[in-house]
Amino acid sequence: MFDPFIAPSGTLLGLLQRGRGDGTLHALAAPRPEALAALNHCVVSDPRHDWQVENRSLYYARLYLDLDGGIEEIERHLADPDDHIDTDDSRTGLALSVLGHLASYGRDDALALLRRYATTGANWAWALDELALRDDDAGLRSLALPVLARFPATDQGAADLAAAVRDSFEPRPWRLWADDPREAVGARVRAAGEQGSFDRWQRQMRPGGPRPGWSVQAVFDWAQLALERGSELHVPAARCLTAVAGPDDLPQIVEAARSGPEGARCAALHYLAEAGEPVVLDLIEAAAVSPSRTVAHTAIAAFERMTGEAAVERARRWAHRPDALGASAAGVLACRGTAQDAPQVLGALREAVRGDGPDAPRLWTLVDGAGRLGIACAAPVLRHVYRETSSSHLRGRAARALAATDPSFATGFAVECLWDCEETTREVAALHAETGDIRVAERLRRLAADPAEEAEVQTAVRSRIGPDTSAV
Repeated sequence: MFDPFIAPSGTLLGLLQRGRGDGTLHALAAPRPEALAALNHCVVSDPRHDWQVENRSLYYARLYLDLDGGIEEIERHLADPDDHIDTDDSRTGLALSVLGHLASYGRDDALALLRRYATTGANWAWALDELALRDDDAGLRSLALPVLARFPATDQGAADLAAAVRDSFEPRPWRLWADDPREAVGARVRAAGEQGSFDRWQRQMRPGGPRPGWSVQAVFDWAQLALERGSELHVPAARCLTAVAGPDDLPQIVEAARSGPEGARCAALHYLAEAGEPVVLDLIEAAAVSPSRTVAHTAIAAFERMTGEAAVERARRWAHRPDALGASAAGVLACRGTAQDAPQVLGALREAVRGDGPDAPRLWTLVDGAGRLGIACAAPVLRHVYRETSSSHLRGRAARALAATDPSFATGFAVECLWDCEETTREVAALHAETGDIRVAERLRRLAADPAEEAEVQTAVRSRIGPDTSAV
């Protein structure tokens, strides 16, 4: 999947693509055709950079309800001939999840479309999982024959059916179908379930590939062989070293970390970092400038896993470096530093935004660090990240940091965050939003009564509108 085009943050489309609360508020104030056009664009052209972890479906479903929007564009998207050409989950997953939420809010048209797609669409398994959570038993039983017709009565068809039963996220439909008295339904599904269980048992009993021998050198050889075959098994190899290495093996491990082959060097660096050996910090510093990218990246990753005070002290020395080790050191200070490290964390935060923009991967740690250390003068940078990032998770982290650093958060971004696409961001907003704003009071009541809202958000909301709270 290509990275999606994200419109500027000041536009309605850009706000909705980011899942910002202001997107909903602007959509409700915009002309309805314009708002629906932007909403449909987001749902059929998934704007998320990481669709597996970022939330948008409930956010978009709620906006469909608020706009009284139809689902014709979603239906056209699902019925497009590309559905059977581009079968990646990312093409239709968001649309199907939106339909699932709409069905849970009582939209019969969404439920009917999910049923149709489960019988004809390429991503039928996702649609079936959505229906498993929302449809009644009769509706699910009606899908048994069309779904089973996807699997021909051949050995390969039986194997594919067994895999589908075994790998389903929501087993409810298959359990209903297994109880069906019809031979073509119940018997097939029961047989598939038994075969799936047998396959799982076989995988658990079968050796999982080559294993290292029980010596330090054997572990190094195994890690090197894996690297030559294209697999990076440095961390598992380090765990194996923990099991087989004794005090007498330390010189050999140190030498491997200093000048061994790539696979052995990486495994040794991870082992020494986990063990907290003092010599490892000098070895990491040398490895971080290695011409081998694998060794350099592993050295930095090993340093970031260290938790002792020695690592923090060394991070204070390295944080001024203009290379990847310097950036990593700033991240360590953000996670484990103290108030004395605030200037270095703030400098790294500003440099990351200036150099790499509001979506830079290293911003996640630095934003958290600014909030953890309570760096008040970081608020302008955090507000910029909040507005501009296309990652809803990073925006949520920025919101938490602003709650700890920006006195205006409660009357500013916290109000918007009550409509955010991420439940963790809505939870922060529910705890901090100024209830003197009439929009806040109404939104808190609505979230408290919404059965689709996450329990953590509702707990936060009820802490603000309980019987002893007179502000709302």
